[in-house]
Amino acid sequence: MLDPWILAFSAVTVVCTLLMGFWSAGKSRTASDFFVAGRSVSVGWNASAISGEYLSAASFMGVAGMVMSSGYDALWYPVCYACGYLFLLLFIAGPLRRFGAYTIPDFAEGRYDSPLFRKVAVVFVLFIGFFYTMPQMKGAGTTLAYIFKDISFFGHAGLPYWVGVVIVGAVITLNVALGGMKGITLVQAVQYWAKMFAISLPVCVLLSVYGHYGAQVAAGGGAAPAGAAIERKGLPEKAPADSAWAAPFGPLTTKAAKAAAAALPAADQEAYLKAHQKPYSLLYTYSLIMALVCGTAGLPHILVRFYTNPDGVAAKRTTMWVMILIGVFYVFPPVFGVLGRNFMPELYSGTGAKGTDKIVLELPRILNGRFGVLGSVMSGITCAGAFAAFMSTFSGLLVSMTGALAHDVYGRMIHPGSTPGERMRMFKWCAVAVGGVSILLGMQVEQLQINFMVGQAFAIAAASYFPLLFMSVWWRNMTMKGAATGMLTGGLLALGGISLTSFSDLKWIDLTSFWAAHPLLRILCEQPAIWAVPLAILLMIVVSRLTRSEVPADSRMKMLVLHAPEELGLKQEYIQEHHGAGH
Repeated sequence: MLDPWILAFSAVTVVCTLLMGFWSAGKSRTASDFFVAGRSVSVGWNASAISGEYLSAASFMGVAGMVMSSGYDALWYPVCYACGYLFLLLFIAGPLRRFGAYTIPDFAEGRYDSPLFRKVAVVFVLFIGFFYTMPQMKGAGTTLAYIFKDISFFGHAGLPYWVGVVIVGAVITLNVALGGMKGITLVQAVQYWAKMFAISLPVCVLLSVYGHYGAQVAAGGGAAPAGAAIERKGLPEKAPADSAWAAPFGPLTTKAAKAAAAALPAADQEAYLKAHQKPYSLLYTYSLIMALVCGTAGLPHILVRFYTNPDGVAAKRTTMWVMILIGVFYVFPPVFGVLGRNFMPELYSGTGAKGTDKIVLELPRILNGRFGVLGSVMSGITCAGAFAAFMSTFSGLLVSMTGALAHDVYGRMIHPGSTPGERMRMFKWCAVAVGGVSILLGMQVEQLQINFMVGQAFAIAAASYFPLLFMSVWWRNMTMKGAATGMLTGGLLALGGISLTSFSDLKWIDLTSFWAAHPLLRILCEQPAIWAVPLAILLMIVVSRLTRSEVPADSRMKMLVLHAPEELGLKQEYIQEHHGAGH
């Protein structure tokens, strides 16, 4: 039987999202509205919208699920998700906005006067975007499977995972096709505050009933204080032991070394782990940190939002507020992971949409035993927050990828003489096409963890767009060949390594024995940022030195535009200056 509270809260979220989208769509009349919201979004609205877009299913559901399944070493994810904005604040946000463009490929062409480079940059918008849409679709499928778990669907118990992916993907695609960037800005801003409410209220209620965070951690170690209202269930065999779960290097960072040790004779396993486990774990951790921090500064759907600010000062202020807003949010999901380990360890035995990724949705219902429907109400609120999470992030990704196809591919490459109206119509068709591909990809990844998939998207962004933006903004002697060589090499190698490990985890190819024999190679493929980012930057420097005669003639002026204070009047709108105001 459907829980009416959960269904009601979820339905209200979807309906309100659609209504706001329709209302905002009526205000999107020009190409500028569709691509950059008319460059008129205030600091407060943009900070809320960026936070709403950034706090995806990985943040709302995946962090809690990964903390529950892997332990404290998964806390690097929320910490680095927030810290990545410090890089944006210090090095990229202001200069990027002063240059003025619609998309990152616009910046790539304008910085190097190279239409060819635009084509290269567009490819990575799509690569990163599609990798990031998959975990959002996993969140959608998991949430709807949870809501409709008690109904029969064509003779099968519960709603299949893929049906949830199709339904949510279709709704968001419609929303984006109607209103573009301006249409989703209001939606994403409101959804940040909805997510903040949905993650914080249930945590506060649960802790007030079952004991504070310290009591929960103590219960996890078998040392619950006297009188605590905690009755911890026994952990299943698949759950990590308490000592491993609470260790700085837990199941997440030690899995490669343990898999390699398991392939050895029993007598040699302990010595192998003693010699290799800590070095491998450190390598995994450092690479993960680099991927998440640098990757934040290379996500196209986040970077494009800075073009919606009026100027560079507003962009930097927006970034500062985003750090604060998402930093506060990330206090709460790890608490769900700790509570879930104590109260719902049966989720360790589940896989895909029935595993630990649904702990945020499921956990509040333990309150029903004491307070009747209160748990259903709290669970309904978290389900509404989950909808807001994957809907807002998928909306931003869809706008980013659709903008690249409609503006860069169609409007710059295929039909350079297209009118703003033609590009707007193409935006709608591209939104449908990208949404359809995202749905198909999302249907394939049920068995992968949400947070893990997002980390992979960050690693690709860190190895491609981050070196491009950082070096282009701060080194005037960069050439197009240097920038393209570094971005292509770092990005494609990272993409190849990540795809190899993902295909192996999905059992599309069987590399279990190979990874067990080569644990270092497994870590370097799964977390490639530690070598791919330096490689990309090194290639950019070396190739630019070798092609120094091809440095753009006006590079000094462009660097001045990027860094000069707005008061000097050098800030430009690249599109309007070079291609006409109609764009």
